[in-house]
Amino acid sequence: MEATAIKRHEGRWGAPAAREAAVKLFCDPLPECCLRLEMLNASEWKKLLHWLDVSGLALYFLDRIHELEIPSVLPAVVLDRLQRNLHDNTRRMQDLLEEFAAIHFEFQRADLSYATVKGFALWPDSVARPELRSQLDLDFIVSPHSAMRAREILEARGYHLHAASGRSWEFKANQIAGMSLRDIYTPSPYRCVEIHIEDQGPGTRLERRERRQILGVEAFALTAGDQFVDQGMHLYKHITRDFFRMSHLLEFRRQVEKLKEDDAFWRQIESDALKMPDASVGLGVAILLTSRVQGSFAPESLTRWTVERVPLGARQWLERYGSRMACSDFPGTKLGMMLQKELSIATGNQRPVSRPLIPLRLPPPIVKAPTRESAVRRFRRRYFELRFILFRLRFHCVEGLRYRIESARWARYRDRTNRIATSRVLYSDSRMKSDSSN
Repeated sequence: MEATAIKRHEGRWGAPAAREAAVKLFCDPLPECCLRLEMLNASEWKKLLHWLDVSGLALYFLDRIHELEIPSVLPAVVLDRLQRNLHDNTRRMQDLLEEFAAIHFEFQRADLSYATVKGFALWPDSVARPELRSQLDLDFIVSPHSAMRAREILEARGYHLHAASGRSWEFKANQIAGMSLRDIYTPSPYRCVEIHIEDQGPGTRLERRERRQILGVEAFALTAGDQFVDQGMHLYKHITRDFFRMSHLLEFRRQVEKLKEDDAFWRQIESDALKMPDASVGLGVAILLTSRVQGSFAPESLTRWTVERVPLGARQWLERYGSRMACSDFPGTKLGMMLQKELSIATGNQRPVSRPLIPLRLPPPIVKAPTRESAVRRFRRRYFELRFILFRLRFHCVEGLRYRIESARWARYRDRTNRIATSRVLYSDSRMKSDSSN
């Protein structure tokens, strides 16, 4: 009895360590620390399951457990919960696939210049089984002359324009106030579509698009090369922001591993990506962080022109904060702003960080008021909005303070490493002069 209690106590090794062990479960060979998951108690499993949900890893985690044939690592209640989530998500993704097919049919019937990006387009290399993915929306790129017709088609299907930022439009349908994390697996009438307006012409992604079968749907999609760069740069964008889903790292790694031996593909990627100002550094950051969390995976034909171009300061930041940021809980941290600063200082071709630690404006409403709304639904919507505003305010205050503390520590660390590097250079120069005089 006493020995068991000691073992249980030793198993309590903190939420970050439990998350890291869950992530390491996808490594090959399997690190020994992963087997310590069976020592977690009920409270620790509850916290870990919450993080697996928000990180998009929960069903990938279940699939990996079955692949390794170690279901005994999970308590029966946890295994049952994940199996139910998989059953529900299979139905939800099938509903979303039907919507995906219907939108493609309408876009093609209207002869739009468009292509699907991310989501179902990641099948089969990055996502072999879509029912394991926590997908929340559908994304398309559309040419300017097709944008208004695309909007009309979506509005005819019950969508409304929820938000517009630059050349990106977000459409939503059947919104429900009060949706929570518990609803991410269950089938729902709620839908979200994002339209990104891009130019079409010689050398553009829309000009290179191709027709392919995606899970039985005839669709226009990016070429394999464009899709890989898009996937890597999407991950890079989120790494430098507040929060990103760990599942994006896993899917990016699987894409690279699938094409690892295809040198011709990587040569073509290099030729295309070097025409984009930030692509080599962005892909390098994505590769470095994924390697930091899940081990080395990228071929030299890819790292040579990506990882090797990441500035030293950004490399040091990823070494010091990468795992911590990757395993952070929702809504994340503001530490990515430090990485943005390092990149802007070193490259000079990226916009410097200028956003305030605490926004001066309220966030846009999550659910827009319908034309006819009962008093009960109005109260429910406003209550939900108030909770969200307070949640975001707490995040900005807490993480803003943490950012101030960590940026001061980071500045001292960078000064110290720079002094050490300078001393080594001076010492090396003096030795060379001494040797030459002798």
